[in-house]
Amino acid sequence: GGSVSAAVMVPLFWFSMRYGLRAGLEIGVIYGLVHMALGGCVINPVQAMLDYPLAYAALGLSGLFRKYLIVGVGVVGRFLCHFISGIVFFAIYAPEGMNPALYSAIYNGSYLIIEFIISSIIIYILARKSLLRLV
Repeated sequence: GGSVSAAVMVPLFWFSMRYGLRAGLEIGVIYGLVHMALGGCVINPVQAMLDYPLAYAALGLSGLFRKYLIVGVGVVGRFLCHFISGIVFFAIYAPEGMNPALYSAIYNGSYLIIEFIISSIIIYILARKSLLRLV
């Protein structure tokens, strides 16, 4: 399942903002495939695509807003991939009587919100200290 990582999204955001949308999408797919190969939970090929290469590629969407340091669009994209996967493939884990969409939103949102906050703070600090050169 999902968990808060030590700002794993920061390098992907930086790369996307530095090199643009296409490069960000590509590096996200590569990261997702490596993450999946090193111990990802795969129960179905479609679920694997949603939770790994597509979810991490979505972080590359932050390359669309590289001049404004907006990383939220990438996190929303990643959330949507995990959310859909949760509804379709992990609904059986929802407590009895709980709507699978609500369960997926709570489960995936709980760790992605924290990761988003941590990553946003780090990106902001790096930019303020001129350690994050974008263009």
